[in-house]
Amino acid sequence: MPEIMLLNQETIDKIAAGEVVERPSSVVKELVENAIDAKATAVTVEIKEGGISFIRITDNGCGIEKKQVPIAFLRHSTSKIRSVEDLLSIHSLGFRGEALSSIAAVAQVELITKTYEELTGTRYVIEGSKEIENEEIGAPEGTTFIVRNLFYNVPARRKFLKTAQTEAGYISDLMERMALSHPDVSFKFINNGQTKLHTSGNGNEKDLIYHIYGRDITAAVLKVEHETKLFKLRGFIGKPIISRGNRNYENYFINGRYIKSALIAKSIEEAYKGFMMQHQYPFCVLYFEMNSELLDVNVHPTKMELRFSQNEEIYRSLFEIIRNTISHRDFIPEVPVTEEKKEMIPPVPKHTPEPFEIRRRGQDAFFEKMKQTSASPLTVQEENLFAKPLAAEAKTSTKTPSTEAFTNFQEENTNSSKESVAEINSEQPALENNFKETVSEIHDIESTPQKTAPIYEQQNLEQLDSHFLTKDARKKHKIIGQLFDTYWLIEYEDKLFIIDQHAAHEKVLYERTMKKISEKTFTSQTISPPIILTLNQDELQALETYEAQLSMFGYEIEPFGGKEYAITAIPADFTDIDMKTMFIEMLDDFANISGKDAPNLIMEKVASMSCKAAVKGNNHLSRPEIEALIDELLELDNPYNCPHGRPTIISMTKYEIEKKFRRIV
Repeated sequence: MPEIMLLNQETIDKIAAGEVVERPSSVVKELVENAIDAKATAVTVEIKEGGISFIRITDNGCGIEKKQVPIAFLRHSTSKIRSVEDLLSIHSLGFRGEALSSIAAVAQVELITKTYEELTGTRYVIEGSKEIENEEIGAPEGTTFIVRNLFYNVPARRKFLKTAQTEAGYISDLMERMALSHPDVSFKFINNGQTKLHTSGNGNEKDLIYHIYGRDITAAVLKVEHETKLFKLRGFIGKPIISRGNRNYENYFINGRYIKSALIAKSIEEAYKGFMMQHQYPFCVLYFEMNSELLDVNVHPTKMELRFSQNEEIYRSLFEIIRNTISHRDFIPEVPVTEEKKEMIPPVPKHTPEPFEIRRRGQDAFFEKMKQTSASPLTVQEENLFAKPLAAEAKTSTKTPSTEAFTNFQEENTNSSKESVAEINSEQPALENNFKETVSEIHDIESTPQKTAPIYEQQNLEQLDSHFLTKDARKKHKIIGQLFDTYWLIEYEDKLFIIDQHAAHEKVLYERTMKKISEKTFTSQTISPPIILTLNQDELQALETYEAQLSMFGYEIEPFGGKEYAITAIPADFTDIDMKTMFIEMLDDFANISGKDAPNLIMEKVASMSCKAAVKGNNHLSRPEIEALIDELLELDNPYNCPHGRPTIISMTKYEIEKKFRRIV
């Protein structure tokens, strides 16, 4: 029998570190959270080689007293809690007392810290849980941690790290969420000498969203602010047009702590169903304030998970808040006019002559003016005097073959008449002034700006007093016609609306079916002869388990002997599709899911049946049919997207159309 032995402290530290320190981002997370708990208002994180070789975290927090520095690196030493009762009301980010001990066990750590009260600071060096140095040093108020050579003494862990670029990406993602969780703290992230993130710490959440996610997302968010018995909620959620194929854009914070919760994620995603494409996830930045007694944050050493004491109530409340926020809003996407980007140069009228042409016209006008003011023509000396400034100007201009010839000609004349010019030198200022005035007058005429058409302000859909899909607005609809036997064009006020007949009809069928299912008024269509099916054991078990759900659709199934069953009735609203194939697909799907996923599967199948039964593109509809379709859209809570999330209606403003036709300059 193997002997039971007590492990040595070094082994214990490395085992414990394996739970807390998974990769460089884990080190950054723990130390940044400590900085926030120390009431820091500015935190700087600098890494090299993805944080594997070098991590430096500096803050302006309260610091650590000199005598307490060695104690801080002992396991289960913390300033956040004092007794087991404190676990029920944790307000700090850290509390377990494992971070510094775990980091020091697998890395070379240097600490420089100073409190407000002390005159000097402390420098403390620890490597592999062994103290190396502890000395007095001059330092600013706050704390600086330098972590070098992560996992230098645990090669097995080091080889499982990703590339430096990947590890740096994890840290960058973490810093963005840290910045979002504490808008009142200024965060700075430096990677290999380059500043990747720098927030102001002004407390404005929307500024942070703009800084991290960009202008397009910031312009398409909806503000959320609500209070329930269980929690206070504020923040922003994205319009359905913002969607991603993963959950990376879902951010939610509870009492300032960034966490991952399947409950919250499920509630948010369920609220968006019907507003976006399937297998797409929304954008959100939500801040929860909740009584700490309703939470259990002591679930995992990383403190990324927590438990709620009232799961169902929190799920339902959050679902209703998100659903009510995105419902009853106009989500008709507007089609902007796209134009080629032009270089940012000053506008030049097409009729503006080249510089040499301006001078030529000035010359002609000058001669004409002199002829009018003098009875005798100009002498050779006067003509040469006029040519001199022209030659000087030509030297400074860009020389083309024509301008070069003109310049050379003027220079020859100038050289041949130096003596003549000297004779009339006294008349030169007056002649030059007359020339300059004449050229200036011509240039002013040539560069006179043209009048432009007035610019009309572009209206947003949400700024309109009346909405397109209302009963009052319906009376003002002007149906223009059908485009490509697929899209219907409707004029309303100063907008052109385009309706996709397939997406609109699909949405109407889906909502109609779901309403009948919820009200248990789904009707069936008896068929003769019945559809005979042979079911295997899995399909048979699924039929027995989910017979009630299948009956909700309108299916009526009877045993036909042995493994064969007869479908005697099918859903009345979907008689045009292959209901036998649809029934088999539903059985297969029901066989591969758990009971809690059955409602989601029903919604997916209703959406699929609605899509197959809806009128297709390239099918001509009459005007009464499209009017009836629009009337049914009026009755829906969300008429702007089909069940799969595609838009049913888009719009173009009169302004955009006139701009496209160059009626507006």
